[in-house]
Amino acid sequence: MEPRLPRGMRDILPDQMMLRRYVIRVFEEVFEAYGFEPLQTPALELRETLMGKYGPDAEKLIYDARHREGKEELSLRYDLSVPLARVVAMYPNLPRPFKRYQIAPVWRAERPQKGRYREFYQCDADIVGVASVAADAEIIALIDEALTRLGFRDFVILINDRKLLTGLGRYSGVPEPLLGSLYRAIDKFDRLGLEGVREEMHRYGIPEEVIERMLELLRVEGDGAMVLEELARRMQAAEIPEGLEGVEELRALLRFVEAMGVAPERYRISFTMVRGLEYYTGPIFETVVTEPKIGSITGGGRYDGLVGLFAKQSVPMTGTSFGIERIIDVIQELGMAPPDLPRTPTQVLVTVFDEPRMGASIALARAFRKAGLATMLYFEPRRLEVQLRYAHQKGIPFVAIVGPDEEAQGMVTVRAMDSGEQRTLPPEEAVRWIRSALERA
Repeated sequence: MEPRLPRGMRDILPDQMMLRRYVIRVFEEVFEAYGFEPLQTPALELRETLMGKYGPDAEKLIYDARHREGKEELSLRYDLSVPLARVVAMYPNLPRPFKRYQIAPVWRAERPQKGRYREFYQCDADIVGVASVAADAEIIALIDEALTRLGFRDFVILINDRKLLTGLGRYSGVPEPLLGSLYRAIDKFDRLGLEGVREEMHRYGIPEEVIERMLELLRVEGDGAMVLEELARRMQAAEIPEGLEGVEELRALLRFVEAMGVAPERYRISFTMVRGLEYYTGPIFETVVTEPKIGSITGGGRYDGLVGLFAKQSVPMTGTSFGIERIIDVIQELGMAPPDLPRTPTQVLVTVFDEPRMGASIALARAFRKAGLATMLYFEPRRLEVQLRYAHQKGIPFVAIVGPDEEAQGMVTVRAMDSGEQRTLPPEEAVRWIRSALERA
């Protein structure tokens, strides 16, 4: 049979995994510097756990999975937030604030395109049990630091608030049952523009006079503080408390973000940024890069009601998800990977000169590993040029050779593959030379 993959799935080969591991390590270091702890949940959840949490558009993308003799209805996880809410409900004695991160694959039956796959890794950081928007601000600071550590420069974190969006809808006179349709229409603003959003609202059955009032609000311009002031005035005049609450949350959020040292050019208020999932309840945020045009690379917000779907009481929660696949695509496209990033974890290849010297090569490989060097044994006594070519193809930086002369003298010849420099040394000195060269690199 022809070997092939399902659409939207990929094999990630070892040299690509080295970049992926580097990105994940950076995220883990930043998360743990902020006091987040690792969590793991299963790939399969009960179908009832996932359904009814994301909204109909998202839930059409959930993969069902069931053993032919099984009795449970199961689904592959769509994201890492709903499983987290289940964990919080199942383990109510977790100390709060509970700050967790999880880096794991999720599955969505989306149409595959650049930067979008059907199986992909999400990288989530969430804060459970804190109602203050200081927690939302820390998530924004976390996003800024993690992306900066990875070398991103041209990005902006867009900030909005679901309460304010609802207030804008009520101010405009959008009928309550159509508020969800309003979100979906506004969410397409960047792609369709004002007139495109107008057409979308028409399609959803929103009356023309309501559309005009809504578009008038979307035209309000100025910096974030000025726009919030204008919207607060309108919400107050129309007596829309939810809209005012959204404005106050955003004002407080901006103060905390500034206090946490995030540069002003790294974030801005965007009233047309919606986030598609229905469980968001307060501040929402996503990150876009200027180039290449690949869409958002992070997305998240506050979702205080999600745990309440599993337990008797709600728990405040906020967090973000980093799109590792898109982030890696941008790093590769813009050449942002560290120049010294290795192509393989192997540091030394121990060659096999001939069959009689097989034991000496095995002993040397063991000694190198004991000394802390990641060492591979070639296994077979092929021609030396074949073994050197293999090391070059794999990007292994050092090759160790034990021939008859080296074995007789208790020495080893070590070659640096990048420079061609070669030294014949006792094994313990060879270890020091290799380690010193790796540190300089």
